[in-house]
Amino acid sequence: MKENRKVFKEFFKRKKKHQKQYEGNYTEKQHKKGKLTARERIEYLLDEGSFNEIDALRKPQNAANDTFGDGVICGYGTINKRKVMIYAQDFNMMGGSLGLIHAQKIQKVQDLALNMGHPIIGLIDSGGARIQEGIASLAGYAGIFTRNVNASGMIPQISIILGPAAGGAVYSPALTDFRFMVRNTSHMFVTGPSVVKEVLNEDISFENLGGAEVHSSKSGVADFIYNDEEHCLLGVKKLLSFLPSNHIERAPESAQEAIASQNLKNISYVLPDDPSKPYDMIDIINRLVDNNSFFEIAEYHAQNMITGLARLNNRAIGIVANQPKVMAGTIDINASRKAARFVRFCDAFNIPILVLEDVPGFMPGKHQEHEAIIMHGAKLLYAFAEATVPKITVIVRKAYGGAYIVMNSKNMGGDFNFAWPTAEIAVMGTEGAIKILHHKELKDAENPVQLKDELVQDYKENIANPFIAEENGYVDEVIEPQKTRAKLISAFALLENKVKQKSPRKHGNIPL
Repeated sequence: MKENRKVFKEFFKRKKKHQKQYEGNYTEKQHKKGKLTARERIEYLLDEGSFNEIDALRKPQNAANDTFGDGVICGYGTINKRKVMIYAQDFNMMGGSLGLIHAQKIQKVQDLALNMGHPIIGLIDSGGARIQEGIASLAGYAGIFTRNVNASGMIPQISIILGPAAGGAVYSPALTDFRFMVRNTSHMFVTGPSVVKEVLNEDISFENLGGAEVHSSKSGVADFIYNDEEHCLLGVKKLLSFLPSNHIERAPESAQEAIASQNLKNISYVLPDDPSKPYDMIDIINRLVDNNSFFEIAEYHAQNMITGLARLNNRAIGIVANQPKVMAGTIDINASRKAARFVRFCDAFNIPILVLEDVPGFMPGKHQEHEAIIMHGAKLLYAFAEATVPKITVIVRKAYGGAYIVMNSKNMGGDFNFAWPTAEIAVMGTEGAIKILHHKELKDAENPVQLKDELVQDYKENIANPFIAEENGYVDEVIEPQKTRAKLISAFALLENKVKQKSPRKHGNIPL
């Protein structure tokens, strides 16, 4: 009995010492920077009282350091009653730097997440590799990266950058499915401003080098950007509500009643009478999907291509759409990469894909060609051709040339391809085609303007209109715009049990 009391005394002593780490000015240090503490972040993100910590009392490899946890808090809990694994780097403990024990703790929750089929969320706030531990810290990163790759396409992996992520610390987020950042407090870079100054003699701030604005708009590294941590964590919850827990399950259905937009009857009025004028494709998306359900991904990057998740009759779908109000909806390098990655994510996690098409072609120009738009455009071709989930395309207006092919055309594997009566489907736009096909006639004509008008009308009636494509089986049906939602619900329901055997090959060689 006496021995038992001694054991329990030691147990409570250790617990008390662990708790004491988080007292004093611990919280104030983070709040002064406009940041939450690691524990506050976990508590805000997870369901109340659901967090269970793992390896709380592990000590750093350096025995001289008498703190517990080694700068990272790991464990599991629930979000909206669904299980998740989670780790949060603690900048207040050794700058959240990654040492051997720190890495082992993260690797343990990674292994549990993959073995149990639960999403994993990483809250990143770290000074990077712990220099004094040398190669052990680098090996720790390598172990984390390997597990990121092994889990890819098996469980959703989400990274939330809530402070610095420098050097090797950036590559685990880069390997995950989605990255969240917060304005003014989140920073990601391979080499920091001091190294840039030393090597290139360039002065640049943390924000301009690797801030949230840079990565959400220019580089495309960040998929989501928020003004503060609280809204950022709410965004993570919203994203998870669309996703299955693993590659075997289907995405959860919404428990709420599916309500269609009140503006569905007027959907065709979104299109201008002049086919060369822009409009906002998101207006069409919001009229088709369940009311207020569209959740855009990578909103500020490659804005000529829209990607996002939504619900259609309570079921999660992925949406890829051209945006005519930005660069006329043409496809460039960034748009190709953005859409290809999203298509592959949806395919990995059994999320059906809806494509809304209004694309005049690929972006022309020396810069695009020299930066390999050929290879980048091929990524999107590859992604759609490889995807086995249900895929439906609706051609709203323009669908020209190679861009028509790449946007999930019938012969690229589209399960259902619909078109509105306003669709223009051809090798190229009317004006360009007429100049090529009838250059001599127009040059020699007495009234070239009248002849051009006649030729344009003939081209639209006999080549570019959707009824020709329908008659030849390249479009399954030309549909009334106001009936599009009902048609999509019916078609996706039919495709619900779609099965397509994949090739026995080890893997293809996507044009990276």
